[in-house]
Amino acid sequence: MATLEIKDLHVSREGKEILKGVNLKTEPGEVHAIMGPNGSGKSTLAYTMLGHPKFQVTKGDILLDGESILKLRTDQRAKKGLFLGFQYPTEVSGVGFSHFLRTSYNALSKALKDNDREVFITVREFQKYLKKNINDVGLADEFLSRYLNEGFSGGEKKRSEVLQMTVLQPTVSILDEPDSGLDIDSVQAVAKAISKTFSKNTTTILITHYARILNYLDKLDFVHVFAEGRILKTGDSSLAGELEEKGYDWVLEKKSD
Repeated sequence: MATLEIKDLHVSREGKEILKGVNLKTEPGEVHAIMGPNGSGKSTLAYTMLGHPKFQVTKGDILLDGESILKLRTDQRAKKGLFLGFQYPTEVSGVGFSHFLRTSYNALSKALKDNDREVFITVREFQKYLKKNINDVGLADEFLSRYLNEGFSGGEKKRSEVLQMTVLQPTVSILDEPDSGLDIDSVQAVAKAISKTFSKNTTTILITHYARILNYLDKLDFVHVFAEGRILKTGDSSLAGELEEKGYDWVLEKKSD
């Protein structure tokens, strides 16, 4: 379990400030949605949490269980239980999907030292575990024998990211627009797969433009409106419906009153 806290976070890229004082705190068992227009800085926040080198933190902090992670490399943050599902997953030729998942799972299990995590002694045992999870996200078993994301469609890549989250069981998952480019059936399938990862020990942060994927989640605790480089408003799941109906200008206009 992990508590994530972002405190007055300011982030720049190539001298331009993008995040302008982000504050957010999540607790184990919670599901958060971050909604906002294009160019508001949502993806920058996601990349910064995982330590992308192109984004420089100029002020503020990111704490995991009370300890700053700003000086940690991306792989070290991942071993602390942070996971990022990319908006545009990369194809990695030559890296077998199944081998990638097994290596990642073992590395994370060793780092977290969680007694509740399953231990797979043989490749066959892990393959059985993979096949159960791959069916849950709506991918065929044959994808396990392919290279990571190579030749996958847009929807398949998004399901691949959710499969990785499902298999690895990170403590804090950040999903950057898992619904972008998907048709309605795929959105429902991805939301269903994401919902299966919810537990009292994990936190999920889902970044999106639209409320449609949120409507299919089994649980949603908080919705944050993100614009102008920071969180402007926080509410419960009903806030997503208001944004769908009124748009983001409603929050911006209210803020300026």
